[in-house]
Amino acid sequence: MSIPLPDGSSLAATVALPEGEAPPGGWPGAVVVHEIYGIEPDMLDVVDLFAAHGYAAVLPDLYSHGSRIGCLARAMHQLSTGRPGRPAADIDAARAWLAGRDDVDDDRLGVIGFCMGGGFALAYAASAPPGVRAASVNYGLVPRDRDELRPVCPVVGSYGGRDQGFRSHGARLREHMRALGIEHDVEIYPAAGHSFMTDGHHPVARLALFPLSHGHVAAAADDAWRRTFVFFDEHVAGHA
Repeated sequence: MSIPLPDGSSLAATVALPEGEAPPGGWPGAVVVHEIYGIEPDMLDVVDLFAAHGYAAVLPDLYSHGSRIGCLARAMHQLSTGRPGRPAADIDAARAWLAGRDDVDDDRLGVIGFCMGGGFALAYAASAPPGVRAASVNYGLVPRDRDELRPVCPVVGSYGGRDQGFRSHGARLREHMRALGIEHDVEIYPAAGHSFMTDGHHPVARLALFPLSHGHVAAAADDAWRRTFVFFDEHVAGHA
């Protein structure tokens, strides 16, 4: 589908809804922020997984503005500088579109991201968007300055202990949340590396990102997803 944007352009997105009629007040909602690889089958599986758990889920394509290479370069620059301008605007457009549906409760929303999307999801949640009650940050960048995260909602995070590029960010996220007194559940799985939660097949990444020990790890993934939905069910679906 396409989500209209204020500048007259549109944002490509994929939506998955739970089966049956929405409950009174609407379903809880989730915005899924994709990995660096873009809209791949494993990210589509994530929106299906949320729908199966009773959430209306939307997956915006952050690369749907211009060429894929240009979008990727811009996104990585914005992530590295801690100023995710266009990605944050796109995530917010997806949230606003989801919140505006008659079958979605605009006061019970969450955001989840992976890899590049994990950093974007955390930065976006720290902007205190309306209705966002929890954020799931999975092997994403965490800012050094904890004050940047002071306004953030409750956070659940999952990182791999073998991920040499991002495991320190998991420890940093946990420390920031503790220092700020923000409710959180951050786990670092010793046997897992980068992108361990989704069953994606990225042969180039396995070679190029060798230090990250890239790839799906079933046991860690199963536990990370269990924790994620326990957290979202409490803070998002269960929000009064």
